Amino acid sequence: MNDQGPLLTRGVRWSLAGLGLVLLAALVLGFVVLPSVKPDFREAGWWQAICRAAGVPTRWYEAGAMDDPGASRVPVVPDFTRVAGGDVGRGGTLALQCTMCHGARGVSASDVPNLAGQYAEVVFKQMLDYRNGQRRHALMQALATSLSEQDIRDLAAFYAQLPRPSPNPQQARVPALVDVGSPLRGIAPCASCHGGIDQKPGSPWLEGMPRAYLEAQMEAFAIGERRNDAHGVMRNVARQMTAAEVVDTASYYASRRVPFSPTAPGR
Repeated sequence: MNDQGPLLTRGVRWSLAGLGLVLLAALVLGFVVLPSVKPDFREAGWWQAICRAAGVPTRWYEAGAMDDPGASRVPVVPDFTRVAGGDVGRGGTLALQCTMCHGARGVSASDVPNLAGQYAEVVFKQMLDYRNGQRRHALMQALATSLSEQDIRDLAAFYAQLPRPSPNPQQARVPALVDVGSPLRGIAPCASCHGGIDQKPGSPWLEGMPRAYLEAQMEAFAIGERRNDAHGVMRNVARQMTAAEVVDTASYYASRRVPFSPTAPGR
């Protein structure tokens, strides 16, 4: 109480109570309701979602392995593109053992990646990851282990100089994730790494890739089965993509070439 009367009058008390209710509602909305509607809520649980919203770890200390055996050992550095190439002629000879799956000119009729025109550093990195066991596929690992690092450089140079499949003349609708990404989820446009806007070292050219292959790789990234992406970028993106977005994005990139024909020019 002061000369003017009691400080906590009924009006002040009601105001403070109202402020407390607003604060409580804001906390519930920000740390419970909104985190619960995120796509990864059911997988991670409400406590982890709340901690992520608050910007604090779920545990302040957790003992764990210091190394991820599935992480790539190939450093993706600015001059990576310069050191990845090799001898094109020798690479063409080595590529004869790859034609059954990837095609004589690097364009496949099955659901395996097209390698024609692929960036040399991409082929180089992925083959080293197969050889070192950071990317798993029974056939590719067996082939990669029989190659030296120079063999892989030569293969990469050969496929990089082949002409890419002709783009589809029909103008396909560009999915939002490809063109603008999803800022609210922290997802950059696919085109900012995979060509169209920009190309980041180590990121593959995706246009014309088989739809089934792209869907399978995004699923593998999402569940952590594939972990050889630099800094976990693809895993962070794929985990947040809906099933419809995966199909939409894969369908778009797959549509960006003329259907395979063994007699097509330049194939």
